[in-house]
Amino acid sequence: MIYGKLRADVGKILRELSERKGVEIIEAECCPDHIHMLVAIPPHMSVAQYMGYLKSKSSLMIFDRHAKLKYKYGNQHFWCRGYYVDTVGKYEGAIKEYIQNQLQEDIMNDQISLKELVDSFTGEPVKQGK
Repeated sequence: MIYGKLRADVGKILRELSERKGVEIIEAECCPDHIHMLVAIPPHMSVAQYMGYLKSKSSLMIFDRHAKLKYKYGNQHFWCRGYYVDTVGKYEGAIKEYIQNQLQEDIMNDQISLKELVDSFTGEPVKQGK
């Protein structure tokens, strides 16, 4: 639900905040439950500084622009606590391609996992529309 309604706005917020800090977003993709970003962070800033800034400021902006979410999530945070980071080096092109294809792969995997041909409890074939 959040993914469909907020995707464009979250993207704008992340771009705006990154520009403020001089961080270049090279490639990004918003998936239903996570975001992939390939960024160039200036040498004077650590990854932890950037991620802390990005996650804290973006959640404030998201809750400010979408007040209903604040009540839905209560005291919970919009983003999870952790993140994964890696350096790119000479594989920048491969990382860009991976990010570009990630949403389509997630959709295909979700479709595969959601389509059950046999009911796992009864062993009976699943009827259409069930």
